[in-house]
Amino acid sequence: MKFSYFKMSMLILLLIFSIFFPMSIIFLFKNEIILIEWEFISCQTNSMIMTMIFDWISMMFLSIVLLISSSVMYFSEFYMMDEKFKWRFCSITLLFVISPSMLIISPNMITILLGWDGLGLVSYILVIYYQNMKSASAGMLTALTNRIGDIAFLLCIGWMLNHGNWNFFSLSFSLDYEIKFWICFLMLLASMTKSAQIPFSAWLPAAMAAPTPISALVHSSTLVTAGVFLLIRFSEYFNSIFWFKSMLLFCASLTMFMASIVANYEYDIKKIIALSTLSQLGLMMIIISLGFLKLAFFHLITHALFKALMFICAGMIIHNFNHFQDIRMMGFVTNQMPIISMCLNSATLALCGMPFMTGFYSKDLILEQSLNMSINIISLIMLFLSSSMTIMYSIRLSYYSFFKFFHSKSFNMMSDNLKLNNSVLMLIFGSIIGGSMLSWLIFEFPMCINLTFFYKTLMLMLMIISSWLIIILNNKNYFLKMFLNMKTNLFMSKMWFFSELSSQSFIFFPLNNSMKLINLLDNGWIENFSTQSMFKNYKILSLLNEILQSNSLKSYLIISLIPMSLIIMLMMIF
Repeated sequence: MKFSYFKMSMLILLLIFSIFFPMSIIFLFKNEIILIEWEFISCQTNSMIMTMIFDWISMMFLSIVLLISSSVMYFSEFYMMDEKFKWRFCSITLLFVISPSMLIISPNMITILLGWDGLGLVSYILVIYYQNMKSASAGMLTALTNRIGDIAFLLCIGWMLNHGNWNFFSLSFSLDYEIKFWICFLMLLASMTKSAQIPFSAWLPAAMAAPTPISALVHSSTLVTAGVFLLIRFSEYFNSIFWFKSMLLFCASLTMFMASIVANYEYDIKKIIALSTLSQLGLMMIIISLGFLKLAFFHLITHALFKALMFICAGMIIHNFNHFQDIRMMGFVTNQMPIISMCLNSATLALCGMPFMTGFYSKDLILEQSLNMSINIISLIMLFLSSSMTIMYSIRLSYYSFFKFFHSKSFNMMSDNLKLNNSVLMLIFGSIIGGSMLSWLIFEFPMCINLTFFYKTLMLMLMIISSWLIIILNNKNYFLKMFLNMKTNLFMSKMWFFSELSSQSFIFFPLNNSMKLINLLDNGWIENFSTQSMFKNYKILSLLNEILQSNSLKSYLIISLIPMSLIIMLMMIF
């Protein structure tokens, strides 16, 4: 039997998952927290301590990350079969699993920074993995945007020196308002950049330049969820600042609304799923701003399960279509790939919030809680419109992929890989029964919200209307032409021009001005009046010295005639 790095990694990750998930349930029922402090450097009165926290939140989220990573590893063996250095790809992917693990289990800001920066560095390496110009520009956009959050994180560590330590469990509520303000603002900025909230949303669809297995990890449980998880950890301290909830609610609502609209104009299957991730991240931020942390964490876990399944199924379809990612080139996949079609449709229904699927248990509770709260009416309208448009782009994706006619080269090139189907079958149970199982585990008693009949059935009515509307719009009739000929088409398809603003603003303003300053100062005045002028003067003096050292009679005569001629000229003038 040939040794496989991917299978070995998958087995190790599954083994750790089988240990951590039962422990998380035990910790949840017993309400226990274990803090481990490891002092690894001590010098006189100074000591460096690494702190690890094991509670049900960290253990359960870490177990979900390990489950998804093991499935992605199994899928990578098939998807990256033509890769020459498989061990390198496997090692980088494992680093991408270790980095969020450090972030999850650590309450210390310094250790969190190691995992935080590790995610940024490894994600940049994986986004530029294919080594072309598109990947390079996408990786640079991802790295620069995440560096803004890293700088905010470092500044927050500096401000936390006022507390005397960097442990977020020991944050003092009795400090000055200015100190608390800057800590909350910087941490909010770091979380918004990592979770791609407006105006830092452009890097998330650009990160689709990475291989599809990495996209399944990035957009389900590792990189983009780091900001949400950090806000859940810091939420009690954030609530001491009155503007925190309103600011987060506004940015999250706008992000969810923008991502849901843009996904209906997109034709790249990976970018559609990435924009749905952006929309769901906005939904998590909204429920955090309303103060329901356990519900936000519940949706974070359920979303990770069905979103990883969507990416793996999309990767199998892309691989069978000779790496075409345009959904207009696909169609009628159900006949040749029935298991993959079933899994992708199940994940799509879970994303839509179909009753009794995984997404229903978290999304329906979030929408009902928002109706039950005194929330801003504009944010509430954007929330429900975004949820209805989630159904529209999900049905649009299924319509182009499974129900339209075949538009590719050969119909016989597609087939289900029976061995590979195990990677999706590992996650499909999470998309179907994961929501009901986790809701019984996480919540102490069933959350039942008393609303009127209209509000209770509002989301169901929106699902029916959205399904009917998107089927009409995607048929070749007058409605489709009217929909595509709108002048806002370019604006929507370009993601509200956030990609241009995020990339070209770096070129036109800072980089262009810095280039002008270099030409004016470094290559201009400073060069002529410092280094170049000194060089020219020393050159003339050295030439004169060389002439004097030559002991030539002509040189002495010339040198002696010059002052004599000057004296004669002065005498003639005066």
